[in-house]
Amino acid sequence: MNNRFERTGPLTELSSYPQWAQDMVGACEEAKQSVIRHELWDLMREVRLPRQGTRDFMAGIWPVIERFPAYMARNLLKTQYGRSPGDNLARRWLVRNIRVEQNHAEYWLNWAEGAGVARWEVLYGERAPGSQVLADWCEEVSRDDSLAAGIVATNYAVEGATGEWSQLIYDSASYAQSLPTDKRVQSLRWLQLHAAYDDTHPWEALEIVCTLKGNAPVADEVDHLTECVRRSYIGMRVLADRCVDRSRVYGTVNEEAA
Repeated sequence: MNNRFERTGPLTELSSYPQWAQDMVGACEEAKQSVIRHELWDLMREVRLPRQGTRDFMAGIWPVIERFPAYMARNLLKTQYGRSPGDNLARRWLVRNIRVEQNHAEYWLNWAEGAGVARWEVLYGERAPGSQVLADWCEEVSRDDSLAAGIVATNYAVEGATGEWSQLIYDSASYAQSLPTDKRVQSLRWLQLHAAYDDTHPWEALEIVCTLKGNAPVADEVDHLTECVRRSYIGMRVLADRCVDRSRVYGTVNEEAA
């Protein structure tokens, strides 16, 4: 039996991937939805998030934004050209996209400044307790785990969920209008690039993982990849929780936003 995976269907349709991958995605859907449906995005869309929450959001995710090219570089170091079709595919994709990611840190800082959070606060300010969990997890899985685990946790899970919550905010005319007119375009650039209208990165990452693992990996390997995806979603949800929770400590959302 040929275990090699070669995609024949559309890139962005889950049915194009092996059954084990479809099962993995399904098993993690509840955790993913806890991120996508988090109240943080509604508060931002409706311009009801207090400054404390905005500051915690911008500073809290910054370590992930700043380190994302490094996560990809760590995964690149695990590849060996010619070892397998999956290695070759991962190597080409990572080399191409690490360069793309380099500019995203600057776009994030532009967004923060447009939202009223000074650059120095993002770079050097205090971060909400617990908000480091996502950055720590991405660093750990990219440094210590397999190539497939590193890519599925970061480029598939984190980028995929980020694309969906980014679109929610980017689609909000109220949010766009809350940004200074003279900084609006550059402030929205990060959101524009990450909104999931035509972002194929997570799907490309899933294709790489499936090419690496084949059509029928052993159950323990699938379970491990599933847990890696779930941990990424949990880390994202914890970070979002901290942004909202601290806002309520410093004053209710509605009172401060009024």
